[in-house]
Amino acid sequence: MNSQDSLYISSRPETISAGYEMGIVTTSESSMKTTHRIGHTRRQFLQRTALAMAAPMIVPGAVLGLNGAVAPGNRIVFGGIGMGNRARHILPNFLSFKEIHFAAVSDSRADRLRGAKEMVDAHYRNQDCATFADFRDLLARKDIDAVLIATGNRWHATASMFAAHAGKDIYCEKPISLTIQEGRNLVETCRRLGTIYQAGTQRRSTASYRFARDMVLQGKIGRVHTVESQVWEGGTVPHQKPTPVPAGWDYDQWLGPVQWRPFVQARVDNWTCFWDTGEGMHTDMGTHYTDQMQWVLDTDQTGPVEFETSDVVWPDPVKFMSETAISGTFRCRYANGINGVIYQRGAFKDRYIKYIGDEGWIQVDDETDVVTAHPKSILSLKTTGGVSWANASGHVGNLLDSIRSRQPTLCHPEVAHRAQTIVESMTISARLNRKLKWDPMLEQFNEEAANRMLWREPRAPWSV
Repeated sequence: MNSQDSLYISSRPETISAGYEMGIVTTSESSMKTTHRIGHTRRQFLQRTALAMAAPMIVPGAVLGLNGAVAPGNRIVFGGIGMGNRARHILPNFLSFKEIHFAAVSDSRADRLRGAKEMVDAHYRNQDCATFADFRDLLARKDIDAVLIATGNRWHATASMFAAHAGKDIYCEKPISLTIQEGRNLVETCRRLGTIYQAGTQRRSTASYRFARDMVLQGKIGRVHTVESQVWEGGTVPHQKPTPVPAGWDYDQWLGPVQWRPFVQARVDNWTCFWDTGEGMHTDMGTHYTDQMQWVLDTDQTGPVEFETSDVVWPDPVKFMSETAISGTFRCRYANGINGVIYQRGAFKDRYIKYIGDEGWIQVDDETDVVTAHPKSILSLKTTGGVSWANASGHVGNLLDSIRSRQPTLCHPEVAHRAQTIVESMTISARLNRKLKWDPMLEQFNEEAANRMLWREPRAPWSV
C-alpha cells in the first residue's frame, strides 16, 4: 500500500478509541446515520480494538479523505424518487459531487427504474444501486440522508412530506405543490421537523439571473414598476379511450394522491394539461419567474395582493380532453403598486423575464442565457463566465452547504411556497374568470369560491 494512499495509526488502544470518537471509523453524536452507513457495530468495534492492540492498523487513505477522496463518514447518501426525464437530466449534477453517494432509486415504472440504476451504476462502475418500485421502501433505508424528488408535479408535495417524516433532507423539482394549502403544509412540515429543503427553481444559483438582480438592486434601471415574463403556449390533447396499463407500470402508484381514473396513454403522457396532475404552462414554468420576481423585489415572505387574467384561450371540450389554458395573460399587483405579468404564448424558445423601471430595463433570455438591457452600458458591468440554468450544480452545492450547516437553502420551503402561491392564484383567477384580492398573511382570497380551491383532499392512503 502506497504511503500516500494510507495512514499508519498507532496500535495503542486509546488512539484507536480516540479515532473512533473523532470520526475516523465512525462519528459519535454527530451522526448515528454515519455509523449505520459504514456498518460498524459495537461488537465489531471491540473486536477491532482487541486486534489493534496486537498489530498496527493500516487504513486506506480514501477512508480518511486523503488525496481528494471523501471519507465515508463525510459523504451525503442520496436516493432518487421519480426517475423520469427530468431526473435523468439533473442526476449528473448530483453525481459530479464527490461528497454525494447515490445509493438507491425508485419509480413506479420498471423501464425508468432500470434506466436510472444503469446510469448510477455506470458512474460508480459497480452494480450497487438499489431499486424500489415504492418510494416508501427507499425512505425506510436508514443509510439514506437525502433525496432527489423529480416525480410528476402531482407527487412533489406529498413525496416531500413523506421524506421529511422519514428524516431525509430534500431537493425537489418545481412546482413544489399543486394547491396553496398543500404548499403551506409542506412549509410547516419542514419547519417542524428541521428538514433542509431546496426547491429546484435553480435560477437563483445562475450567474445571468444573479447579475440582473444585482443591477436592479443597484438602481441601474431606476424604480421597478413591472416584472414581465413569458412561457410557451400550452398544448391540447385529443380525446382518447382507456387502454390496459402497460407491463411494468404500477399505475396506482403513478397516480398517487390524485383522483383515480382509467389508464389513458395520452392523459399520462401529457399530464401537465390536466388540473389534478398539472396546472398548465404558466403554473409549471411560471414559478421560475415568480421566484425571481419575489427575490428581486425582496418579497420572499409575502406576495401580491391582487390577481386577474385576460385573453385566456381554453381547449374546446368537444375536440380535446385537456383542461388547462392554451394561452393567456396572467397578472398580479403588489401593495406598493408593482405589477407582475406572465404571458403564456409563443414557442418554448421564446421564454424570458424582464424587469422594467422608470429609467430602463434588463432582461434574461431563458433559452440562450443572454442578458440584454437599456441603457446598454449596464452590460459592461457583467463579468464573463458562469453556467446557464441548465447546469444545476450550483444549486445542488447550495443544498449540500445547507445540509452541513443546517441553515436554510436559497430556495427553502417558504420562499418556494410564496412563488408557487402566485401562479396558483393566477390559475384560480383564470378558472373563475374574475379579479381576486388576496391577503398574503392570512393566505385567503376575498371570496369563498376562490378559497374552496385552496385545497383538495388527497386520495387514500396519501394523506401526510
